[in-house]
Amino acid sequence: MAKEYDAQNIQVLKGLEAVRVRPGMYIGSTGPDGLHHMVYEVVDNSIDEALAGFCTTIVVAIEKDNIIRVEDNGRGIPVDMHEGEGMSALELVMTRLHAGGKFDKDTYKVSGGLHGVGVSVVNALSHWLEATVHRDGTIYQQKFARGITQNALQTLGSTTKVGTTIRFHADNEIFTETTHYSFDVLAIRLRELAFLNKGIHITLIDEREGEEQERLFFFEDGVSGFVRYLNKGKSVLHPHPIYLETEKEGVLLEIAMQYNDSYSENISTYVNNINTREGGTHLTGFRSALTRAINKSFEISEADKKDAKLKAGKKVKTEEIEGSGFSGEDVREGLTAVISIKVPNPQFEGQTKQKLGNSEVKGIVDSAVYERLMLYFEENPSILQAVLAKAMLAARARIAARKARERERKNVLSGGGLPGKLTDCSEKDPQKCEVFIVEGDSAGGSAKQGRNPAIQAILPLWGKMLNVEKTRLDKVIDNEKLQPIILALGASVGEEFNLEKLRYHKVIIMADADVDGSHINTLLLTFFFRYMQPLITHGHVYLACPPLYKMMKGSGKSKEIFYAYSDEERDGLMREHGFSDKDDIQRFKGLGEMNYEELWRTTMDPSRRRLKLIKLEDAVEADLVFSMLMGDEVPPRRQFIEENALYVTNLDI
Repeated sequence: MAKEYDAQNIQVLKGLEAVRVRPGMYIGSTGPDGLHHMVYEVVDNSIDEALAGFCTTIVVAIEKDNIIRVEDNGRGIPVDMHEGEGMSALELVMTRLHAGGKFDKDTYKVSGGLHGVGVSVVNALSHWLEATVHRDGTIYQQKFARGITQNALQTLGSTTKVGTTIRFHADNEIFTETTHYSFDVLAIRLRELAFLNKGIHITLIDEREGEEQERLFFFEDGVSGFVRYLNKGKSVLHPHPIYLETEKEGVLLEIAMQYNDSYSENISTYVNNINTREGGTHLTGFRSALTRAINKSFEISEADKKDAKLKAGKKVKTEEIEGSGFSGEDVREGLTAVISIKVPNPQFEGQTKQKLGNSEVKGIVDSAVYERLMLYFEENPSILQAVLAKAMLAARARIAARKARERERKNVLSGGGLPGKLTDCSEKDPQKCEVFIVEGDSAGGSAKQGRNPAIQAILPLWGKMLNVEKTRLDKVIDNEKLQPIILALGASVGEEFNLEKLRYHKVIIMADADVDGSHINTLLLTFFFRYMQPLITHGHVYLACPPLYKMMKGSGKSKEIFYAYSDEERDGLMREHGFSDKDDIQRFKGLGEMNYEELWRTTMDPSRRRLKLIKLEDAVEADLVFSMLMGDEVPPRRQFIEENALYVTNLDI
């Protein structure tokens, strides 16, 4: 009999109880991402003080036992009594959702902590939290535990300082996976904030024993410095970034942009310091303005300078371009840009705040950027000519790519056929299907024999792949090594890539555990990052982990077989099972040395295999690494090798 459902079944969660019951609603997850998000929420309050003009210094420290301390020299959280609530303002913002100064536009014109839930959520999810305020010549302090006030507001003495210090210890009842903070993960976000808020000093300190380090982030040139950082290791077309700063209809706009000789665009967008990874109306406005400004400047330039070009012997064919103008894709090839806007009332699409939805922002950004760019190009004709020359080459490549698509449309990009070397699976639901991209025909043959034909497809590769970091899309589409991958995945390539058409939701790279295999991995990951990036961002790309060693103890019927995936695991198995010199330990040199049964058992069986999910935790660093490792600039790559050679212990030469 069904249980009765009446008023007694309705639960009312008081105070911060709701946060502890459903923490994922407020910080995304209770894994490492959510743990670090706790720090960002507290830092964002300090950044908001900086945006209001009252804070110049922020210190983030990881203390012993993974206690976090965030201190700033802002005004300090108010401590006077709130008439309507009967408690201090400090206690109110720490223990109530949707309580804070962010709703009063006279206090904060703009803020990242939009909903007023940040610090109270951190309080709710902390084993304990301690708030210390230096304000009006006095030191105040109040303590909390799991969101509950532990004592009345205390006065600790006098001070000449101003600011707020928040110390907290994340609750291991909530964060059951880990409460250990990554210095590097925190550094990524703090570096970003320092770039976006020029002139602010942000210091990150690790005080944990054995992990002591300190890093200062301070950039006087703000987003221009950010663009230079993003273009590090690339050959730029003009030495200084184009910088635009203006205010229009209450929206503060700051943009830096610089072209390099690569074939991909790298545009990062921010709203009130929030990284809008999915773009939004500000990105749409910028792209529209950039395309219009360059096309208009091209018209003017061609009209004014055509004769001069001919006299100088520069035979530039422009008739293909003049008809329809440059496309957006043309003018963004090789562009690195940072767009940072401050909006009083931002409206984000979805809970993740990754896409701006304010419709009015598109027009504001479009008109402001167009006006400023036209003025800039008029005052800097040499930079304009470099940009136009780049766009011209991109346009010709686009036309060539279109012709290549037309040639391959029937059998490559439209899914009209499958590559001959692909051994497909019988399952038609992409969520259940996986494809192994296998190095070599020999390993491919074993994989075909050992696979589960219902859900596992096999695509063998042969020979060295194209390094797409050094080539344009038309060459990618025409490349015989990449065509089978594009066709097998069925989702097209470049700007036409459509994740909804993906035929396999697990794309598994399976290469030998040696230098050549690592090179294959890197080439494939470069291709996916540059031309199929949603594959990575949505968690569809994996690396297979074949064993390094086959270990056989004993002989005959009593022989035991173990597989080790690292030197450390091999040594552990030797100790655990008492291996002797008489026992046989083989080092696999490649996948082809395994028979199909071994390959299935160790590398392909979903119940036993080991896979590495390729995640894009920091797109900025990923772009820098791919450019450095796979680009044309040798000095940065040499420096990387010199700095990391000490960590290589098992190099196949």
